[in-house]
Amino acid sequence: MIKKFKRFVFYLFLGSSLYLLVLKFVNPPITITQLTNAFGLGLQRDYIAWEDMSYNIKLAAIASEDQSFTDHSGFDWDAMEKSLHPKKKKKKSKIPLGGGASTITQQTAKNVFLWQGGSWDKYIRKIPEFYFTFLIEWVWGKKRILEVYLNVIETGPGCFGVEAAAQHYFHKPAKNLTRAEAAMIVAGFPNPKKFTAVPLTKRVAWRYLQILHEMNNLEGDDDIGELLKRK
Repeated sequence: MIKKFKRFVFYLFLGSSLYLLVLKFVNPPITITQLTNAFGLGLQRDYIAWEDMSYNIKLAAIASEDQSFTDHSGFDWDAMEKSLHPKKKKKKSKIPLGGGASTITQQTAKNVFLWQGGSWDKYIRKIPEFYFTFLIEWVWGKKRILEVYLNVIETGPGCFGVEAAAQHYFHKPAKNLTRAEAAMIVAGFPNPKKFTAVPLTKRVAWRYLQILHEMNNLEGDDDIGELLKRK
């Protein structure tokens, strides 16, 4: 019995590692989250290349979800420590970041290889999430991680990826998104089924303005500028 279990773990490890390597060059055929949505809200999805994503949507995602994206190796340990030991505040922060302690790399690992789940199983997911987060940082690199993230992230009711969101909300390709439109799409990431750009929900209406402010602040960052490189 123990030998069978060890063999199962070995093949699972081997298979997942090979799949991860393939995804460095090929987009994920389907994710668990996409599959579960397909039977309810449907599945609107169009994978696009890095070059077909506007500079604005890339910058908006980093500004909202993970401003240390180019600096960390997959995990923002400072943010994680703060989330475990929050300090009392006299008032709420004016610019709350959407990603919290979860980096874009971690979100990508969860979206591509795992499932969303609920509070009851979040600790079960942490071990494989750590494993996949470490590997995609090592194998894929920052550019590929952000490209896959923007292709698989849930962006609206039944919509996955920024191309589907751009077409659904603004009837244009993602490469033509303005700064405001990109910020509106990203502002709904915490719960894209509930927080929508069209009709403009209350949460998105105030959040996208904060994201625009953060986008302006980040444009002076050399590492982010090098990663995104305007043409």
